[in-house]
Order: sequence, then structure tokens, then C-alpha cells
Amino acid sequence: MTSRRAFLTSATAASLAMSRLPVIGATGKKYRVALIGSGWWGMNLLREAMASGRVKVTALCDVDANVLENSIEDVKSESGDEPKGYKDYRELLAGAKPEIVIIATPDHWHALQTIAACQAGAHVLVEKPTGHTVNESRAMVKAARDAGVVVQVGLHRRIGPHHVEAMNFLRSGKAGKIGMVRLFVAGRGGVETPKPNSRAPDHMDWDMWCGPAPVRPFNTKLHPGGWRNFLDYANGTMGDWGVHWLDQVLWWSGEKGPKKVFCTGGRPIAGAPVLNDQEQTTDAPDHQVATFEFEQFTAVWEHRKFSDNNNEKHKIGAFFYGENGVLHIGWRDGWTYYPADAKKAVEHGDHQLQEPDGHNIALLWADLLDAIENKRAPVADIESAHRSSCLPMLGMLSWKAGRSIQWDAEKQRIIGDAEASRLLSREYRAPWQYPQV
Repeated sequence: MTSRRAFLTSATAASLAMSRLPVIGATGKKYRVALIGSGWWGMNLLREAMASGRVKVTALCDVDANVLENSIEDVKSESGDEPKGYKDYRELLAGAKPEIVIIATPDHWHALQTIAACQAGAHVLVEKPTGHTVNESRAMVKAARDAGVVVQVGLHRRIGPHHVEAMNFLRSGKAGKIGMVRLFVAGRGGVETPKPNSRAPDHMDWDMWCGPAPVRPFNTKLHPGGWRNFLDYANGTMGDWGVHWLDQVLWWSGEKGPKKVFCTGGRPIAGAPVLNDQEQTTDAPDHQVATFEFEQFTAVWEHRKFSDNNNEKHKIGAFFYGENGVLHIGWRDGWTYYPADAKKAVEHGDHQLQEPDGHNIALLWADLLDAIENKRAPVADIESAHRSSCLPMLGMLSWKAGRSIQWDAEKQRIIGDAEASRLLSREYRAPWQYPQV
């Protein structure tokens, strides 16, 4: 096995080297930063912002008063800043007037909060995926462009060094023409037992947490942390993990989207979803397979909430199948190229991840500041991130519709299926209004 570290072009190597350095703007300006959604992951993002030495944390927002209080105390002790706390993000935007807003709320809130931040003139770092439905995401793109602000989405693999190396390898043509991509993740799970509903904590505004989405009974299976597998608020594993890996397909290919999508799956292991006044389970599929047909290749996404990939060398990631060999892009196992000619050496690049979380948020944050100061698009700009986020959303749409859909990626519409087209949006709960594209 030989190293491909030397394969990087000098320009790319220089770019990566610079991306690891603190961003030192022309004026050394510190930005007024606010965080909406100050739980565990939101604070992870904010800590990377504070570590850059380029921010003054002015405000935090959360619908859970206890979470908010603890987060404020953490910011005070770690940075010396004294942010003001808010329960309503609209009051935060009006009162704190931040220059950069970090949004780390559940998916069903991303669109309204990002759009409001853009309209307030703030730049944004919003967690992936862009939205919960396709037309929400399109409205986010429009809001960013109309306001002339920078919106970076948390697709940090776009700047992760071993992902950049792997993309350069693919683009070199050494693997030959790529005809198929397989993207996959698996985990542990089994029969899901319903959990009793309970009263929302007194320190939490559950109605505000649900926001524009339907109100379910409060349940500790749902909050904190479990909301990704409740389809009122997110899009299951494909919307969570899938967007990272499906993003690799558009990043590599430069395509705007597929021409056809079909998705199947269900809950044969977890069991039928339960929702009543007494108890509930998740309702996301425990497995799915989605096929995305592009002009020159096919991409297949697969996940299971059961049965780890212990029988495979690589348990997670993306296989790019080419004429001359197969490239695997993984997470903690870096990237590996397997030539079709068994006489040729396997080539490999180690991961270069931030620990302990195994992500590259510091690089993403540095890129955001550089994009703001140099008036350029960031690596995970809202436009490209929107296109990538549409892939799992279209997969879920096909699954809900129970049939394949024809997609016009240029006009961003479903062809010849009015019923499926209605799933590109959804009704919001009053008084919230669905954003207009």
C-alpha cells in the first residue's frame, strides 16, 4: 500500500495549509455572533467560533430555559463574553443585531430562522440539511441572495482534508469513468418499544419547540436528541447521515441533481409506528434504499438501523466504482483506492479529523469568515448545499409517494406528477407561514 498524500497539487496543498490557520482579517475584526439552538451541538459550533478569537458572543437563544442558562454560563466562563438570553429567535435578531448567526435547531426550524437572519442582514452558519422540505430550502437560497449575505451550511466534509484528497484523486481520472456510486451507513437497532408520553418540563416551551410543525405529545424519546427519527421534524437517517454522503456525489460530479429518484424501505424490524395520547415511537424507516439516476451514472443510498456492516471492510461511506478501480471515501478510515488490476498497489490517505467529534468544524468556520471578508462563496454555500439537501428530501418524497419521480434539476420541479409535487412543500401550523420561493 502506498501513500497518495503526494498526489495533492501544490495549489490544493497550499489551500489546505491556509485553511488550518486562524483567519486573520485585514482589520482583525471581531464579529458579533449569536447562537440559535444552544444545546450540545450548537455549543460545539459556538466553541469553534470562540476558539478562532474572532467573535464576541452577544446572544444565545433556546426554548429550554435550563439549557439556555447553562450555555450562557459556559460562554461566560470560557470566553469572558456575557451574552443575553432569548427564548424567541425573532427577539434575538431585533435586540442583539448579530453580524453572524449560528443555527443549530432541529431541521423543521432551519428555513424560517435562516431566512429571518438573512433578512436582518446577518451572515449565517446553519446546520445541515438546509430544510425539511424542498421548497423551504429553495426559499433559503432566495433569501440569502436577496440579502447579499454569506450562508454556510454544516456540510463540513467539503473542507475535510481527506475528502479533498479523495476528490482530487477522482478528478485525476485514475479510477477511470465512474459508472456507479454506492453510499451506505448502518447501525444497531431492533424492535422499538413505545415510550410513555409525559408533560413537557416547566422550563421548556414545547409549543415553540414544535413551531411550524405539528405538535406531538412531549416524549423523552423525541427530545432531547431523538427528533431526527420523527418525520414531522426531520427526514430520518437519510436526511441526517445521507446528506453528507450524497453531497459527495454532487461535489464530485458538478451535477445539479438527478433526473429520476426511487426510494423504498420500511420498518420491518422496528415495527409499526405508534402515536397516541399515552405513548409513541419514532416513525422514520428503519431501512431505506434510494436510487438516484443521473445522466452519466447511478448513485444508490442505503441505510439500516439494524445489523452493522461488520462483514465489510468499510462500514460507512461512499464507493465510487470506476473502469480502473474502486475508490472508497470513509469517515475515520480516510480514503482508499482499490485498483482493478490486482498487481497494482492499493493506495490510501489517512483521515485528518478534529477530535473528539471527528469533524472539521474549525475549518468550516475559518472558511466562513474568509468568505465574508473576501466577498466570495464559502465551500458549503447555500446554493450547493441546497442542491445536496434536495437529494435526501427527494428520496423521502419518493418513499412517501410510493413511486419513482422524474426530477427537472434545472427548474427544480417534479415532472408529470401533481400529487407528488405537492410534497415539495407542506402546510405550516398557524400562525407560522410557509416561506415563499
